[in-house]
Amino acid sequence: MKRFFLLASALAVWPWAMAQVIYQLDTNNITIGDQVTLSISGTENYRTLEELNQNGVVALKQWYDTVKGVQYTTLTSFDEGEHSIRLDTEDSLVLAVKDVEGVDTVNVQIKDIAPIITVKYTFWEIFRWILIGLAAAMLIAAIVYAVKRIKAHKPIIELHPEPIIPPDKRALKALEELRRKELWQSGKVKEYYTDLTDIVRRYLEEGWGINSTDMTSDETLEAYHDSKAYDETCESKLRQMLHTADMVKFAKGEPLPNEHTQAMTHAVEFVDTLANKTKQPTTGEQKPTVNPQ
Repeated sequence: MKRFFLLASALAVWPWAMAQVIYQLDTNNITIGDQVTLSISGTENYRTLEELNQNGVVALKQWYDTVKGVQYTTLTSFDEGEHSIRLDTEDSLVLAVKDVEGVDTVNVQIKDIAPIITVKYTFWEIFRWILIGLAAAMLIAAIVYAVKRIKAHKPIIELHPEPIIPPDKRALKALEELRRKELWQSGKVKEYYTDLTDIVRRYLEEGWGINSTDMTSDETLEAYHDSKAYDETCESKLRQMLHTADMVKFAKGEPLPNEHTQAMTHAVEFVDTLANKTKQPTTGEQKPTVNPQ
């Protein structure tokens, strides 16, 4: 009977013990503004943040450990003293809050907010704004100019063509440059005659419409004889120059030094004479000249 009584008593107390709610703070003493964690276990009737905001205690956040069945709440307080945290009709916890050490909250002097400090602008800051203003003004001016040009049906950027140089001036300039290279003096005889005849052939094509660059020497002479540029003396000079060049380029001939100079002289006189057939120089105008030497 005695054993039966003890077993019955244990069975009667066991559900009450299993159902006991446990409230616990990880510390009961904090400094103003510090945080403390409240844990509640053994119940499904947890406390909300609103319920824990009481008696100078502020509930900040909550989270749950579903494995352990525990609710955690972070608390703090900004009031010095002992604060009672009531959890149900019978249980409560006491949280002691002390002031920050070394801070005199009684004799604190409250001062006005310091005035705004005025900082002077530097030269580079002012210069930067000037540049920005100039750039903005130039951009506005460019936009206005472009709009006006478009409305007037004119191109925004008007390109001026380069002045046209007459064929005879281009030929005489090229002959002078060839003379200064001194090709035949340095042994480049074939290159000298090739450049010389090319200059004259281009002049016939650009100045008189004779497509000499695609013709042989004989074809060039025949076309020149039938053109408006024909001159008996010029034809003789052209013939001698072309035949001397052909002898060097195709027959590996070796003209004498005076023949090289004479070929340049004939080329210059040929171009100069034909140029005078079509126009007369204006007063004070000097035509480019070539020293055949």
